Amino acid sequence: MRPTDPPRSRKPSPPVNAITIIVPIFGIILIGWAAAVAGLLSERVSDGLSEYVFAVAVPALIIVTLTRPGLDGEIAWSYWISYFGGAGLSWLVGSLIALRRTGIGRQGAILHGFAASQSNTIFVGVPMILQAYGDEGAFPLFLLLAVHLPIMMGFATFLLEAEGDKPLLVRLRSLALVLLKNPIFVSLLIGMALKVLHVTPGGPVKAILDAFAATASTCALVALGAGLRRYRVMFDLPGALVVALLKCVLHPLAVWVLAFHVFAMPPAYAGVATLFAAMPVGINSYLLAMRYKTETGLIAASVLVSTLIAPVTTIAWLTLLGHA
Repeated sequence: MRPTDPPRSRKPSPPVNAITIIVPIFGIILIGWAAAVAGLLSERVSDGLSEYVFAVAVPALIIVTLTRPGLDGEIAWSYWISYFGGAGLSWLVGSLIALRRTGIGRQGAILHGFAASQSNTIFVGVPMILQAYGDEGAFPLFLLLAVHLPIMMGFATFLLEAEGDKPLLVRLRSLALVLLKNPIFVSLLIGMALKVLHVTPGGPVKAILDAFAATASTCALVALGAGLRRYRVMFDLPGALVVALLKCVLHPLAVWVLAFHVFAMPPAYAGVATLFAAMPVGINSYLLAMRYKTETGLIAASVLVSTLIAPVTTIAWLTLLGHA
């Protein structure tokens, strides 16, 4: 079964110009970074803002969006295969390149590949894709977001602990507990449950959710910009650039080929998958490197380098997707 086309009664939104999308998003990131460098935002404030975005604002945005009347659609296997096929290719290439470098072990290579395929969805992906595709892209965006976190983090954790002494069931239970404590994952479950039950929040509940949701994009971008100050771009710059190019070029290229030229799906679905893949290296890759205490410097540099080149690569992808 292929995804259904948008209702005939609703006209598709005209494409938004790439510059119109890029400038506000990366402009706010730049302002957040400048405020941190100038001392207007301390590291403590930056961390608190990130926690607010992750635990409150984006979960509210997810619930509001998923329960919005008229937001509907279906996801075919081709949609999942297109995105995760591209992610798998980028992960494999990143890991193989890392294994050829001196001093990088198995876990380090896994983290290189994970960084090359893990998108910054919450801080950059959600605001940019909603700006580019509006209501047409909201449903495929949040459905992909729902499976992106457990699949990518789950697979990375499983690989990293494959040689550990913990039984498989123990590792799976630990992963389940991690996901159930994740506000993004829980809000996706709540939003989808409300949608299935045809329950739409109203009254004071809706007003509160709308108020939090309205802050999500701006706060996320400021938090990302302020957080970039702690990363060191000169730590293994060649290696970081390789990971950044795999993430911002190879990953979306593979998804674009699969979504537009191999499988059939509505253009908004294919565009969301491609743009989702074009996002810079996600913060989760750095958190995972910190947890396993390996390749932290290179992964941190990859986050920064990919974010710095993302304005250029994203304009190219938006132009290719028809947002010229």
